[in-house]
Amino acid sequence: MAAELGLRERKKRRTRQLIFDAANRLFAERGFDSVTVTEIARAAEVSEVTVFNYFPTKEDLFYGGMQFFEEQLIEAVRSRARGESALSAFRKRLLEGASRLTSRDSIAAIKKGARAIATSPGLVARERAIVDRYTRQLAMVLAEETGAAADDVEVLGTAGALMVVHRMLVERVRKRVLAGQRGAELVDDYKSQARRAFRRLEQGLGSYGVKT
Repeated sequence: MAAELGLRERKKRRTRQLIFDAANRLFAERGFDSVTVTEIARAAEVSEVTVFNYFPTKEDLFYGGMQFFEEQLIEAVRSRARGESALSAFRKRLLEGASRLTSRDSIAAIKKGARAIATSPGLVARERAIVDRYTRQLAMVLAEETGAAADDVEVLGTAGALMVVHRMLVERVRKRVLAGQRGAELVDDYKSQARRAFRRLEQGLGSYGVKT
């Protein structure tokens, strides 16, 4: 039974990746707004129903990679070691993300994505909704650990502060990539900006959510 479940899960992941790759290839070739879900399904050789089973909206297809990283950030906070603060775990995973900025494929994807977002109000709105959803998920993790209510302003404010640093770094990277910055210069700028921002937050949040 376990082997069967493992096989089924691997198949689902492959299908999800296949759909995601097909969608991003079409988005890169023709632009987000010009591509239909029907065309994505055809390119991935699956049905439209299958596409929607994995990605409820076309915008979810575009932001699949982003949502995966948001989940990693939340998991880093949830699974942090005893004695480590929420800020420390969040910062550590965010700084590890700088390694992808050395990849030519990642830079190409960031460049194309930034241009698509700049011309699509639907993508802008969807990105805001995704950030809000993951901010609240992070707040729920902190609330469970501290015994606070899910709508506690301190918890929501802490989660919001951490996520704002993350989103501002994303915006900065997009602008820098569009301006032609690459390689070590881009990575160093990312790390420097992140460390400075978190040093400032450390003064108020450094002792918050230390795992016991």
